Amino acid sequence: MAWICLFAAGILEIVWAFSMKKSAGFTLLIPTTITIATMIVSFGLLSVAMRTLPLGTAYTIWTGIGAVGAFVVGITVLGEAITPARIVAALLIISGIITMKLASAH
Repeated sequence: MAWICLFAAGILEIVWAFSMKKSAGFTLLIPTTITIATMIVSFGLLSVAMRTLPLGTAYTIWTGIGAVGAFVVGITVLGEAITPARIVAALLIISGIITMKLASAH
């Protein structure tokens, strides 16, 4: 159950990062509301996952999902640049997430 909560928290981190970008510095009501609501739920799910998962594992995977997800959303939805260096960076984050998961005793 902790891994499911952690994955959901990571997905919500992607949502709040995207909606924060769309909020124009918290000047638009709907994206700002989505940002705040998904932040709260994401943090709540992360805290549930941390009841049983080690801090380093949970936090690293949560931020990794958010970082790579935001990278993908930035490219696919916002038209941000895709460069070899950015792809390598994302692959390194993914390899770190996988290694953390494999290294976890849970």
